[in-house]
Amino acid sequence: MEKAYKNLGYFFLLLIPLTFLGFYKTYFVQFPDFKENLTTFIHLHAIIASIWILLLVVQPLLIIYRKNQLHRKIGKLSYIVFPILILSFVPQMIRIINSDAPQILFFPMADSVLLILFYSLAMYNRGTVSKHMRYILGTATVFLGPTIGRIGPQILEWSEHVTQNLQYGIIYLILIGLIFYDKRNEKNYRPYLLILSTWVIHQITFNLLF
Repeated sequence: MEKAYKNLGYFFLLLIPLTFLGFYKTYFVQFPDFKENLTTFIHLHAIIASIWILLLVVQPLLIIYRKNQLHRKIGKLSYIVFPILILSFVPQMIRIINSDAPQILFFPMADSVLLILFYSLAMYNRGTVSKHMRYILGTATVFLGPTIGRIGPQILEWSEHVTQNLQYGIIYLILIGLIFYDKRNEKNYRPYLLILSTWVIHQITFNLLF
């Protein structure tokens, strides 16, 4: 792993408190009874998404501590976890299609597309560490959407439209910062350009639909 990214696993740890805050009022506050319209499929999605976040945290830490063989073994586990993660979006999509606000289908569908794109590119480039790592980081940006998208309206009482566009701004700042950092250090920043461009398309589509 590149020296500049040696603390990437600790950065991914931030996803844990963000996820807890984002889903506290709609999910975690109901523990352990979970009575309010929470189906088995919602629990499954929560479990699989949590496992994926743990993988994001653990994998770069294993590289730091030179547990390369274990890193590869756990990486193979992602071949099982990732398809289940994507499939776990399907019940939510079906429920939205049959609801009074089918346009909200945009969110799980767009998130699934980005996850599939970034993960596929990461696996395709698994032999090139610089590209593999950056595309995996791209999958982490997708998880910022559901978390920040809930923290804004539910905790800070912002409008959903303002929150969503603020979320894009945060993702842009992260990616642009990484691009300039890599460019200054003569590293491969091109994966971030692709990730950034997909988020621009995501924002344009959101604002056209809503």
